[in-house]
Amino acid sequence: MLADTRPLPSSLPDPGETGVGAPILPVGGWRDVVTPQPRTAPRVVAGVVAVLAAVSVWLTWRFFVDTAAGQSFDELAFAGASFGQGRLWRVAEPVLDIVSVAFVVAGVGAAVLFAVMRRRWVLALQVAVLVGGANVTTQVLKHSVLARPDLIEGWNGPNTLPSGHTTVAASVSVALLLATPRAWRPVVAVLGVAYAGMTGVSTLVGQWHRPSDVVAALLVVLAFGAAVCAFTPASSLDVPRREGASLSAPASYVTGGLLLLVSVAGGVFSTTAMLGLVRGADVIPSAPDLTAYAAGSLGVLSVTGAVFAVLLVLRQLTARPAAPAR
Repeated sequence: MLADTRPLPSSLPDPGETGVGAPILPVGGWRDVVTPQPRTAPRVVAGVVAVLAAVSVWLTWRFFVDTAAGQSFDELAFAGASFGQGRLWRVAEPVLDIVSVAFVVAGVGAAVLFAVMRRRWVLALQVAVLVGGANVTTQVLKHSVLARPDLIEGWNGPNTLPSGHTTVAASVSVALLLATPRAWRPVVAVLGVAYAGMTGVSTLVGQWHRPSDVVAALLVVLAFGAAVCAFTPASSLDVPRREGASLSAPASYVTGGLLLLVSVAGGVFSTTAMLGLVRGADVIPSAPDLTAYAAGSLGVLSVTGAVFAVLLVLRQLTARPAAPAR
């Protein structure tokens, strides 16, 4: 329990006046006095991240789907997936087969179970809403809100942004990240990056999706995950397992920092190659589609790492209670 040095509430009798010693509190009285409170600043930051992620979904669509340059890059990456597809598909197909209704139910059930076992009742509801909301949003955006105009030669087909498979994989992974205890979150974040990243790249290998579809899906999940962090209630805060234990999380911040660093480096290489192709630079004149495919895959992995790095840090910051008033 957190140590509390605040004065007793004014409603309690003063021992000096009653002459009977220390006041007798009702059962649970001390618990009410020391109830941890959430910090405002981290929740505000999480809210800003949620809004920026939502805006970024639209910006991704606006460039990669609603402009000829963006569509051209996506189509090059789509065509480049035919290189080595036979061998890569033997790995990618089992990864995509994992995504199913049963997987969603099992993943959400595990996240809710973690939250319930920790007596985080509101959090149990939040992670269920996160998965449901992210996946419904993806389907509504794809089929009812966003369109794909024919801006380049050839038949483009209907809009495929965001990727449904990627949304499922990432949202379930993020739900587990938010529901698990503080010490487990760095490991869950790394595993989430691996699984969500493999799923996203696998959709490229199978030519189910273009890179922008996967990036948009990851941003949808980031928006919902950050929103959960922004609305962290007092009942969902981390508490020390024993009196005097620290809630510092150096492993989480180191893990998040490393993920973000690697993601930024990968993103720079991916963006440089993409801009070179869009501007007509001779990056690899003999195989621009393979270059776009490699850049798109690297971009997907970079965004995946960045999303989980940000959510790992946000969860740790918003779940840490404010210091008691003195």
